[in-house]
Amino acid sequence: QQELVESGGGLVQAGDSLTLSCTASTRSTGNYVMGWFRQAPGKEREFVAAVSWVLSTTYYESSVKGRFTISRNYAKNTMYLQMDSLRPDDTAVYYCVARHGYLRKALIDESPDEYDYWGQGTQVTVSS
Repeated sequence: QQELVESGGGLVQAGDSLTLSCTASTRSTGNYVMGWFRQAPGKEREFVAAVSWVLSTTYYESSVKGRFTISRNYAKNTMYLQMDSLRPDDTAVYYCVARHGYLRKALIDESPDEYDYWGQGTQVTVSS
């Protein structure tokens, strides 16, 4: 059973940067995708970004493209989300996710139902 543990959330001001980390308990073999979702109060969970574990290709939700960078460290079994130019509407609980398979860089990658494993979430609060 894969366990995902997030860290790095916190309270920052608009325009600041923050980096989230997610460490997986077991190393996956074969094709694997890891990513981030977020959920703001009163809103549905939404896709943020995903990365192909083997090829390191990436895919972003349009509102974060150019501000957020997803990456992974294969040796450390850890994924990162570097968030720059943060805005108050980025405030949410951020969840690390993972699934077996390919990153298709399409709408299907944005569906929470596609992901088998979820972390507990880490709070990110951006003040204006």
